Amino acid sequence: MTALLPLFRRTVQDDWIDYNGHLSEAYYVLVFGFATDALMDTAGLDADYRARTGHSLYTVEAHVRYLAEVPRGAELVVRTTVLGASAKKVRFVHEMYVGDASGDPVATEEIFALHVHQDEGRATPLPDEAYERLTASAGPAPEWAGRGIRTV
Repeated sequence: MTALLPLFRRTVQDDWIDYNGHLSEAYYVLVFGFATDALMDTAGLDADYRARTGHSLYTVEAHVRYLAEVPRGAELVVRTTVLGASAKKVRFVHEMYVGDASGDPVATEEIFALHVHQDEGRATPLPDEAYERLTASAGPAPEWAGRGIRTV
């Protein structure tokens, strides 16, 4: 059984709206970035950890799917699922919803991240406690995870 990760919540700001009248693509990624920060905090890889150790998670690959328009003022909820972790790597997904995380997501992001020593610029093993927290919260991959961009 997987541990429940906290949901990340954020309200769409007026300046996040693009010329088409809905959430600009950059702000989907911003909100997903905040959700990644929340995952890191939950795993014990928070700001204090980064300042103390000089280590952090670095996103090395991400795949975003924009599935529906998001209006001004919408309440966004992001659900995060860890798909797996190894000594130096973490793979997880975010699913963004408007409202209460029921129904279909409006966007998704799949992320592959490395635990990096910031000064040395190389991957290093996760601390045992963070690894245990991440693997304890792992869940099944949604059907869309692991797919690339479609060809025309």
